[in-house]
Amino acid sequence: MLDTQIANFTLPTTSGQTFDLASQRGKHVVIYFYPKDSTPGCTTEGRDFSALFPEFTAAGAVILGISRDSLRAHENFKCKQEFPFELGSDADEKVCQQFGVIKEKMMYGKLCRGIERSTFVIDKAGKLRREWRAVKVAGHAQEVLDFVNTL
Repeated sequence: MLDTQIANFTLPTTSGQTFDLASQRGKHVVIYFYPKDSTPGCTTEGRDFSALFPEFTAAGAVILGISRDSLRAHENFKCKQEFPFELGSDADEKVCQQFGVIKEKMMYGKLCRGIERSTFVIDKAGKLRREWRAVKVAGHAQEVLDFVNTL
């Protein structure tokens, strides 16, 4: 999948916006998929991307967080955490399927379907340049920024 053109998608996002990948040409796009709003790991990950947001912007990158949560849950999460970037609601899992992030996971001893924490960097021409799967939160946002700065 690396160095392949990513098919366009649109997704409703916070702030009454719609994210359209094709309209982001000329910018690097950092898409991070996370399991659930307002959970400890997802909050930490969002805060880490938020803390580095000015540096991502200076590098010509936009950030989009995506989960299956509703726009209402996203709005509450974004507002409470003061995230400077939008969160996309993929309730029908179309974008999750496009990026292959829905996985069977063990949760409290039960098998369930959910989002595997993953991040993707798409370059200014719309090509996938790097992906991280089964992400561990600590240090991840900085690693993504370091990679974006090499583009």
